[in-house]
Amino acid sequence: MNKSKDVTIYDLARALKMAPSTVSRGLNDHPEINKKTKKKILEMASQMQYQSNTFASNLRRQCTNTIGVMVPKLNSYFVSTVLAGMEKVASENGYNLIISQSLELMSKEIKNANTMFHNRVDGLLVSLSFDTTDIDHFSDFIKKDIPVIFFDRVYDHPKCPCIVIDNYKNSYDLTRHLIEQGCKRIAHVTGNQLRNVYKERCGGYKRALTDAGYAFNEGLVMISEMNEEAGITTANAILAMPERPDGIFFANDITAATAMQVLKQNGIKIPEDIAIAGFNNELITRVVEPNLTTVNYPSYDMGVIAATNLINHLNGVSEMFTTNKIVLRSELIIRASSLRKNTEG
Repeated sequence: MNKSKDVTIYDLARALKMAPSTVSRGLNDHPEINKKTKKKILEMASQMQYQSNTFASNLRRQCTNTIGVMVPKLNSYFVSTVLAGMEKVASENGYNLIISQSLELMSKEIKNANTMFHNRVDGLLVSLSFDTTDIDHFSDFIKKDIPVIFFDRVYDHPKCPCIVIDNYKNSYDLTRHLIEQGCKRIAHVTGNQLRNVYKERCGGYKRALTDAGYAFNEGLVMISEMNEEAGITTANAILAMPERPDGIFFANDITAATAMQVLKQNGIKIPEDIAIAGFNNELITRVVEPNLTTVNYPSYDMGVIAATNLINHLNGVSEMFTTNKIVLRSELIIRASSLRKNTEG
């Protein structure tokens, strides 16, 4: 079956015996066109099943009403919640989102950036991949003054604002909590230190140990991919240690929860033998037993604020591109997985 030809403004003009410019003004609710003529034009457009070419119109106005969103992976609670916040704001303001995932690869992130650029997105919201070492692939956006905002996993650039939480302080507070629960040999399971989130969380962990008078032990810091498989691998490595930690701070919840299951299956009591804490406050923290101590990450708010600031900037009313950074409030949530003192005698 052949696809029927799209109805154009010129087709409407011939059917109405009007000038194409008059039809165009009527369709766009121009004040110079009287109500009777406008009604006639709209009725004919409906009858002939005319569809406005919004894309072409937007290109003439130098905008597409689309926002590009680049994330490491789509299959995480954090990302899905951030996207929900972004989608709400975009929809309310007449924008569409084009979403891509890097799968934690800089090479894929570069391809995605090129695709976004050639699709003429009006702006870009980006959380960087695991192994991204520079942001040269965003230089075309920056040169053309297409706004780029980094969120969560960010990169310092004077023309690219970022939205983050205080990973350093949250990790300091969490490690301090484990110390206050009597933990003296605390391990830290973290991700690639290229990324600000893991570097800062590791930094907070180290500082809390130092302030408590504990020596930092490089052997207790375990770099991983921070996924379910990493949780299993990490748990098995801990079980094989001649001297096991009595506390573990995982830099995300999914790795913590998976490791907990393996440790429990091997006879480790939590928190009596090992106190455990995660980070992000994902849904799994309330399902795993015992419930997981974590840091609440305001991911939905981050999505709302990122999209709001980008759209405001596109509309010429945002101050974020002068302040350059927004730090969102987050907090420690203490649950049973780390409360060793509650289990004593």
